[in-house]
Amino acid sequence: MNILALETATDPGSVALWLDGEVLARNCPDALSNSETLLPLAESTLREAGLGFADLDGIAFGTGPGSFTGLRVACGVAQGLAVARDLPLLGVGTLAAMALASGGQRVIVALDARMGEVYFGAFEAGEVQGGIGVYPPAAVPLPTSSGWLACGNGLAAYPELRALLSPFVDAWQVALMPSAEAVVRLAAPRLERGERIDPADAAPLYVRNKVAKTVAERLALGGKA
Repeated sequence: MNILALETATDPGSVALWLDGEVLARNCPDALSNSETLLPLAESTLREAGLGFADLDGIAFGTGPGSFTGLRVACGVAQGLAVARDLPLLGVGTLAAMALASGGQRVIVALDARMGEVYFGAFEAGEVQGGIGVYPPAAVPLPTSSGWLACGNGLAAYPELRALLSPFVDAWQVALMPSAEAVVRLAAPRLERGERIDPADAAPLYVRNKVAKTVAERLALGGKA
């Protein structure tokens, strides 16, 4: 199967192409927005592999959580390609894909959500434990055992979070970020089994329902109006 994956939960976004088990992955340029570069990058990555959109057998996208605007880019492009080419479509959770990319069996993922919060999830053997949430660092649900791997830029953004997790974590990957390569590695076996969603039902997983703090909230934290 040839499967194209799109991930824009963070900047820069990325694309990945699954070629019967081999993966070709490329990142969007830093200087431009994902909305400007994602589709051209997908086209150039396909050309690099000697393929076109007509040669695809499926489309996958990172559902989030992540940047509100970014999530809509990957979802919208994936929907458009799936409808135009009548291709199977599948969404993959961004934190689940990060857990896979870490290589760990028991993985805590903490992605910086800005506004003093992190997107947070714990995974055992690829299965989420207790759901995905957004929390202030001091309020994340702590594990009840040791032997975890922790990854994601939320650990670097909030040192207090790393301190709270230290008694439970044996390995750290603070530089690990969302990637289309991890998305396509999770999506490929599911698409091969015949899983798919209706493009009309494709939607980002926002988790948080607020985009920015109010003026009063910023002032209370010592910021500017």
